[in-house]
Amino acid sequence: MSTPEDSATRPAAEGLPLPAEARFLGLPASFWPRIFAPLVIGALVLGLWEFTVRWNEIPSYVLPGPVLVGQTLVADWATLSASLWVTLRITFLALAAAVVVGVALAVLFSQSKWLEMALLPYAIVLQVTPIVAIAPLIIIWANDIDLSLLICAWIVAFFPILSNTILGLSAADHNLVNLFELYGASRWQTLRYLRLPAALPYFLAGLKVSGGLALIGAVVAEFVAGTGGNASGLAYRILEAGYQLKIPRVFAALAMISLSGVAIFLMTSLVSHLLLRRWHESAIRREN
Repeated sequence: MSTPEDSATRPAAEGLPLPAEARFLGLPASFWPRIFAPLVIGALVLGLWEFTVRWNEIPSYVLPGPVLVGQTLVADWATLSASLWVTLRITFLALAAAVVVGVALAVLFSQSKWLEMALLPYAIVLQVTPIVAIAPLIIIWANDIDLSLLICAWIVAFFPILSNTILGLSAADHNLVNLFELYGASRWQTLRYLRLPAALPYFLAGLKVSGGLALIGAVVAEFVAGTGGNASGLAYRILEAGYQLKIPRVFAALAMISLSGVAIFLMTSLVSHLLLRRWHESAIRREN
């Protein structure tokens, strides 16, 4: 049984502010292990790779070491960076188109189940069809290289946004939906104030997936298109270097693609954190 003294002191104790987490270079101390752990593992893997190549005297046209790959990346930066920009431009355009079309269709489907039953199977068909198989047809029909690359990357990227947003719009609390109906809210008001906020975490999860898929779709489409010249993407540079047995250049281009994919994922994760950190359970920092 609590005493009057306990009752008198409990509010004061409960009202005490929690100690602030220590920060280093502007970031919370608990965040730094997330940075250092992958960096340590990456350094160990690269060191083992370099040691294996040097110890076994593996020729560079078979397997170049990371030091040689880095040197090639610096030496060929002008060419590779220009090609990287071409690939990233297609990637971000495809991702933007996937967001617009995916969210628009998801909203339409949430308002009409008949429309969802009629059109969703065709979206699934696009998703399960290998892009390598239909990319040549798209290139022929579009009759424009940039447009065909954009379509191929969009096909790969848009379904995760569509499916996740549909799931989020359907995940709104049914009790709240009934409450909105009880107070006479219109379908637009229910969509704006209830369903869209409920779908935001699902949409952002799909955005993380679609960012990487858009990059993959752009690279695959470039492989199929095989266009050269100054306006060629990184995929063509990989093909070109492979034909010339410049394997270090192949690895340098692959490294740029991989790092770009990581950067896109981090960017979409940051957007998700900024939008959810103040209200959603998945992003709120727990004190315990």
